[in-house]
Amino acid sequence: MTSPLPVLSGMRPTGKLHLGNYWGALVPWIKLQNSGEHRCFFMVADLHALTTGYEDTKDLQQNIHDMVLDWLAAGIDPEKSTLFVQSQIPEHSELSLILSMITPLGWLERIPTYKEQLREISGREIATHGFLGYPVLQAADILMYKARAVPVGEDQLSHLELTQEIARRFNRLYGDIFPEPKALLGLAPRVPGLDGRKMSKSYGNAVELSDTPEVLWPKIQRMFTDPAKLRANDPGHPEGCVVYALHKIYNAEASVREQECRDGRIGCVACKKHLLSLMEPLKDIQERRAQLAQNPARVREILDEGTRRARSVAQQTLAEVQTALHLRPLHP
Repeated sequence: MTSPLPVLSGMRPTGKLHLGNYWGALVPWIKLQNSGEHRCFFMVADLHALTTGYEDTKDLQQNIHDMVLDWLAAGIDPEKSTLFVQSQIPEHSELSLILSMITPLGWLERIPTYKEQLREISGREIATHGFLGYPVLQAADILMYKARAVPVGEDQLSHLELTQEIARRFNRLYGDIFPEPKALLGLAPRVPGLDGRKMSKSYGNAVELSDTPEVLWPKIQRMFTDPAKLRANDPGHPEGCVVYALHKIYNAEASVREQECRDGRIGCVACKKHLLSLMEPLKDIQERRAQLAQNPARVREILDEGTRRARSVAQQTLAEVQTALHLRPLHP
């Protein structure tokens, strides 16, 4: 029988999750954990949260708690997956430092998301050493568990390619320690934010999993649609419409809706109201979350146990790295 392949993925704890997190990460994670073919490590990336949120960390522990509640409510099973907190495993920081020694500066500066976030995130000083170097920490996270597969979106592919380059360079210099992780693509649909950009709290365009219909409806009303469709019977262009993008996720007959829009047989308001009704399953997640929230000690137990399991793997990997670099004395 083949051993389950290690898989590593994580999220920065910025509080309650949104639909982009759910469809882009949690749904693929749940599929992986339930497949029986993977050994899943799911990481609370609190050190990564400092790259853009270092100035104010007072809510970090609450954000971790809120995020993990959403993980569990959505279906992440601590009996099948290892949930852990990045900062509680110091081996991550040490391996990141070691890998930074062999990572050329040019490799980091060419990553597209680095330049994009420098442009998009305003009001915060993020041109820091930590922000430039966070892909190295990300590489350390992945290589620590010798992950053979990493679920990523297209926007994160350049980060995984950097991890592959770092693994190749390390192995060439010091011997074969790290397998090259492969991307698991196509597991998740793209979920645009209210304005059509990538859904992100940083952009203020997110629909949260905790949004009730009363909160959700005003957000749906604000969603970007076809600006040329001024009247209900005007022919529409669904491509680029945020409402239609969500119909493709929630509506089994999205192709019918697409044609109705193109033919001018439905207006944007009616289409938005239908979308609101399709998103009714969010209530199930919200109800499970409310039940889990009644026992905060259980959430902490899950993270403590997962962190213990993950650290035993991390310690073994770091020992191999230290030996390869002659950072450990050789005993006769």
